[in-house]
Amino acid sequence: MNQYEALGLIETFGIVYVLEAADAMCKAADVELIGFENVASGYISVLVHGDVGACQTAVETGVKAVVDMGAEVYSSVVIPRPHPDIEKIIERYSIENLLG
Repeated sequence: MNQYEALGLIETFGIVYVLEAADAMCKAADVELIGFENVASGYISVLVHGDVGACQTAVETGVKAVVDMGAEVYSSVVIPRPHPDIEKIIERYSIENLLG
C-alpha cells in the first residue's frame, strides 16, 4: 500500500471547471493527480496527493481557478496523513482504473 502524506480534493459542477481546477492544482504545487469521479448529476471530484503544504496550496489554487471562471465549488478538503484504509477508496478513482 502506498501511504499518502496528504490528499487534496475539490468537487465542482461540470468537466470544464474540474479540468481547470485540476490544471491549476498541478501547476501550483508539487502534487500528483490521482484521478477524478463523476459523482452525480454533473458534479465531479478531482483528487491529488502530495505533502500537506503542497496539497493545501493546490486546493486553494484550484478553488480560486473555479471561482474565477464564475462557477461554484461544491466542496474542497485537504486530509493530512489519511488513514491507510482510505487507500481502498482512492484506488477506485485512480486514472489507471478509470481508463481501464
